[in-house]
Amino acid sequence: MAKYEFQTEVNQLLKLIIHSMYSNKDIFLREIVSNASDALDKLKYLTVSDDAYKSIVFNPRIDITFDEKKQVLTVQDNGIGMSEQDLTANLGTIARSGTKAFIEQLSKSGNPNSDLIGQFGVGFYSAFMAAKLIDVYTRRAGGDGKVWHWSSDGTNSYEIEEIDSSSEKAKLYGFDKSETLGSAIEIHLNDDSKDYASRWKIDELIKKYSNHIAFPIYLHYTQTKYDKDGKAEGEESKVEQVNSANALWKKNKSELKEADYNDFYKTISHDGTDPLLHLHTHAEGTQEYTTLFYVPQVAPFDMYQADYKSGLKLYVKRVFITDDDRELLPSYLRFVRGIIDSEDLPLNVSREILQQNRILETIKTQSVKKLLGEFKKIGEDADKIAKDHAADGADGKAKELTDEEKAKVEKWTKFIKNYNRPLKEGLYSDFANRDEIAAIIRFKSTDASGDGDGKWTSLADYVKRMKEGQKAIYYITGTDEKNLRSSPLLEAYKKKGFEVLICCDEIDDIVIPAYGKYGDFDLKAVNRAGSDEELGVDKEEAKKKEEEFKPVQEKIKKALGDRVKDVVLSKRLSDSPSCIVIDENDPSIQMERMMRAMGQGNASLVKPILEINAEHPIVKKLAAESDETFIGQVSEVLLDQAMLVDGAELKDPADFVKALNALLSR
Repeated sequence: MAKYEFQTEVNQLLKLIIHSMYSNKDIFLREIVSNASDALDKLKYLTVSDDAYKSIVFNPRIDITFDEKKQVLTVQDNGIGMSEQDLTANLGTIARSGTKAFIEQLSKSGNPNSDLIGQFGVGFYSAFMAAKLIDVYTRRAGGDGKVWHWSSDGTNSYEIEEIDSSSEKAKLYGFDKSETLGSAIEIHLNDDSKDYASRWKIDELIKKYSNHIAFPIYLHYTQTKYDKDGKAEGEESKVEQVNSANALWKKNKSELKEADYNDFYKTISHDGTDPLLHLHTHAEGTQEYTTLFYVPQVAPFDMYQADYKSGLKLYVKRVFITDDDRELLPSYLRFVRGIIDSEDLPLNVSREILQQNRILETIKTQSVKKLLGEFKKIGEDADKIAKDHAADGADGKAKELTDEEKAKVEKWTKFIKNYNRPLKEGLYSDFANRDEIAAIIRFKSTDASGDGDGKWTSLADYVKRMKEGQKAIYYITGTDEKNLRSSPLLEAYKKKGFEVLICCDEIDDIVIPAYGKYGDFDLKAVNRAGSDEELGVDKEEAKKKEEEFKPVQEKIKKALGDRVKDVVLSKRLSDSPSCIVIDENDPSIQMERMMRAMGQGNASLVKPILEINAEHPIVKKLAAESDETFIGQVSEVLLDQAMLVDGAELKDPADFVKALNALLSR
């Protein structure tokens, strides 16, 4: 029997699991049954799409047996099965980027019951919550006919061996017959989990968590047999189907309760929490298809990784096709989980065909519209509730929200907190729906009604609050909300009464300029040159100030040399001595940082434009100053402190400290 070490990430995960990562141990059976269902789905697809598998007689089923004396629970399926390589890839490794960092984060968080862990999809490994040992016996469809045995106690290693098809275990699970395929998972229960070797417990859990698995689940048990006089005369074996085995998404919505939708979501997503919302649609006409979409309570942990796992399953006439196709929805909706089932696609549709298929493109287009429409409605409902209750009640106090209203507001708050950022990507990537997306996304703001306690504002509400005669929507970008709120760039806009949107997602520098205009109003970044036209500076007075400022400007420009693109008199500063802005045609500092992070680090550093407040005492002091060393030190500090406030990195912090110390000592 060959022995192998678990991948480091698997080891870390098993430690978390065995030390009660889940507060609800019951879900391990849901995970194992769900894996069995996936194995059946994969074989079902191959038997209708691949000539090499069409000779296989496919009678899908999942069988659950238990031995109360030996404390063993077994889940067997006749699905795709596993080869030796599959066992290592599926049960010894987690091949997903970001896994290591994610698990380390969970380990350090001190919160092993984190909602996120459910979405990680630990699947098979969750069985170690209840097991002291797990044995897997399996034969792969379309393989070499070999029967493999995998075994582990969940510590640091696992073992794999080929077993003879005439062996006792092979016979027990039917692998002595060449046509028997699939996997049998033997779970040797630990001392704290003996109650799972019980007919009533298994029946309860299957009905609770796996009732809507689309294949029949049979529970095998023994029952005391009685004669006609009521005397026990031995035991007889029984087999009972314990699930409904109906495709839930094909049912009429009127037949389903919220609990049905929630239970099905947990089955297909491996998430332990209820979804935030669901959307069930059946379309008839030119094309017939059904969609059942879910949005998780918490954003999927791998949502921002290049190899994120699609959360959608594609079916054709209830035959599973794929769960690994990113063409089903646009990438900015990659957090959506669920089912798409088409009546019109061919069963042997390939991934290449899917990418260009008109039927699927229509489904995708309509699905996006449905989802965005639902998100927009939830936001509008929450906004209306907030506005209705902002008005004073009869006693002069804000009116109390009902429980239903609180639930609607909470749903929207969670949605924006988790999915505002990916939706912004749609402003850049989905031209056809960008206005719908712009109506959904929210921003923090300098307006009193839009900040402080985590509130958000829509672009529509911003426009309603705009000062009369204001010609543009103003925003500031950066990476830290607190820094942005205290930025000297906002001083003149606040005095003028102009609200500024606080945009602290790193993608804002890309997506907002790409959107460019909301209704009749241009979106202008206050940290870019040319956005100060509305600040109302008298042209004659400005010209006069520029002439007066020119000698100081030239001194600073000479001192800074090629560290800056230009030095100009600021129209937007009132209290601070300096600030930096970026030329309209240059990438922002944040964008350049993103490019470097993506490996595009050869691009030259963006040179900022330094804006100077001519009225500030520090700047005024330079007018009569001729000491070039002193001018250089002041100029360096004016630039570096402006960069620090903007969140930019200093090229040489030691030089900044040196110049600052020299000025302080002076």
